[in-house]
Amino acid sequence: MPVMTSAKTTAGGPAGNLLDPGFELTLRPMRYPGFYDRYRDAIKNTWTVEEVDLHSDIDDLAKLTPGEQHMISRLVAFFATGDSIVANNLVLSLYRHINSPEARLYLSRQLFEEAVHVQFYLTLLDTYLPDVDERAEAFAAVENIPSIREKAQFCFRWMAAMEEGEGSERIERLESRAHRRRFLLNLICFAACIEGLFFYGAFAYVYWFRSRGLLHGLATGTNWVFRDESMHMSFAFDVVDTVREEEPELFDAELEKEVTEMLEEAVEAELQFARDLCGEGMPGMNTESMEQYLRAVADQRLIRLGFPARYGARNPFSFMELQNVQELTNFFERRSSAYQVAVEGSVAFDDDF
Repeated sequence: MPVMTSAKTTAGGPAGNLLDPGFELTLRPMRYPGFYDRYRDAIKNTWTVEEVDLHSDIDDLAKLTPGEQHMISRLVAFFATGDSIVANNLVLSLYRHINSPEARLYLSRQLFEEAVHVQFYLTLLDTYLPDVDERAEAFAAVENIPSIREKAQFCFRWMAAMEEGEGSERIERLESRAHRRRFLLNLICFAACIEGLFFYGAFAYVYWFRSRGLLHGLATGTNWVFRDESMHMSFAFDVVDTVREEEPELFDAELEKEVTEMLEEAVEAELQFARDLCGEGMPGMNTESMEQYLRAVADQRLIRLGFPARYGARNPFSFMELQNVQELTNFFERRSSAYQVAVEGSVAFDDDF
């Protein structure tokens, strides 16, 4: 996605910074028109769960090996909890501290999209796991599936980073440099690690099945979730770019060190999940290739944030290359009969999966 180098317009007098405490309500003159453009683009991306046809997936599920069935059950269990965690952080941390009405419009839209994702994954669970006990276990994955619990605990630790004091009171206002650094770390974690690594890891499993002609309904819904998540991540990186422009002193060697260590920890958590899903490995999908893929994705997130790559890894999955998921760029054209919202312009994608 293109980098938004200057989101703020200062016409009409001096303006504060994006993370200054307060609750700006004025949309004219518009200080951050780039965020408003993000909101308008997101509206064009509207889809509903009812458009996803999972009927053919039922037959495909019966064809899967026990190892593949285990992978799918774990995958949908993660999906069932992941977006709920993201939505909670949107409300508890991001919305209250990004002081821009244009940005809050986008965050409101993002919260709606997270709700659609939760509904999609609920539908997946109800469709894929007819056994009541197995479905209950999937819904409670953060308590009873260790590989998912570890990822959830990673998320909760960074949500807790926005708390302070012995009583763990939530930071209400970003009054100090320390508060703003903690907010940045929270934002970067949820953009680069949760949406930008954990979900991209999950997408790889889905597209591996699709490359073998399986689970087209899951792949279709994932295409649309992928578009949403890519836009969420790009918006968050735009916020980071704006803060870097306004308060460059926050982006020092210590922040680079913390962010790099955060990505390393996220890669390890996601690799534990890969070991659970892949077991001894399957043709075209195993723990070793997933580790290389996750490291390549982590490097891309660090580079986008303006930090050096950590691993020097390359993507091993041909099915995750942009030219092999070209239907993503044909999202609107493929859905002309079902999609009723008028659209115009073009959509770009992060070339590195």
